[in-house]
Amino acid sequence: MKKKIDHILQAREKKITDEDVVRQPLPHMDFRFANPFIVIHHVGPVKYEPGQQSRLRPHPHRGFSPYTFMLQGEGFHRDNAGNDEIIKAGGVQWMFAGRGILHSEGPTEELLKQGGVQELIQLWINAPRANKLDKPFYQSAKAEELPRVIEQEGVQFRLASGEYNGFTGPIQNFTPVISMIGEMEAGREIELNAAPDYWTLVYVANGKVIVNDEPVNEHHLVVFSKDAGEIIVSATENAQLLFLSAEPIDEPVAAKDNYVMNTNEEIEQAMSDYKNGLFGTLSY
Repeated sequence: MKKKIDHILQAREKKITDEDVVRQPLPHMDFRFANPFIVIHHVGPVKYEPGQQSRLRPHPHRGFSPYTFMLQGEGFHRDNAGNDEIIKAGGVQWMFAGRGILHSEGPTEELLKQGGVQELIQLWINAPRANKLDKPFYQSAKAEELPRVIEQEGVQFRLASGEYNGFTGPIQNFTPVISMIGEMEAGREIELNAAPDYWTLVYVANGKVIVNDEPVNEHHLVVFSKDAGEIIVSATENAQLLFLSAEPIDEPVAAKDNYVMNTNEEIEQAMSDYKNGLFGTLSY
């Protein structure tokens, strides 16, 4: 029996700064959260001309993890917990904001100097109430460090976190989160596995596919029911997919600006703490 599809959500453009626009399939007007999956932002592909400038200034987070899949190009991450790293195409990075952190991100100086294309997907992964105010931490993995959990002619999927087909991804989380990125050539078909009772999502970053008999176009997110069932994906064009499946966090969600907490009072406290300098400083 095929797993039931509850929603197919089209990503909408969202302006996050005066210059920066992302595609956002989650949250959506028809479906808000699949907790712990709070936000999905697809950035680019953006072509930078040699000498062009671009960077997100230092900004705060609390209570969740920004989690980035670099699809093309390369980007930097810098935070006031002492982490300063570059993530290249095919790599991933995970910053747990915890009790509070400032970070800055954007294309690397080298990419801006030489010119090039950058494309990424950033997720916001919620943390359980018990861990929201833990100490921040950072982790990353290069493309070659992601296990190839599905590899056949015309198909390859690489596991970044969680357990799949007997492999374990390098990125760790408080609760089970299976995340993998993959490519399929037109005409190929695969079956994806998801545990019953888990939230399960498939985002089509590029191309077109058919998922359990439903056509799904580029920049659309498939949200499945939590019932058991198989997931059959057929590529009608060359496609790139993000597969996500996670144990639900059955707690209230309050999300505003750069914070994900359990109550509005906790959001107001986070905003006050940042305004009063309790998140520290980070040079631009």
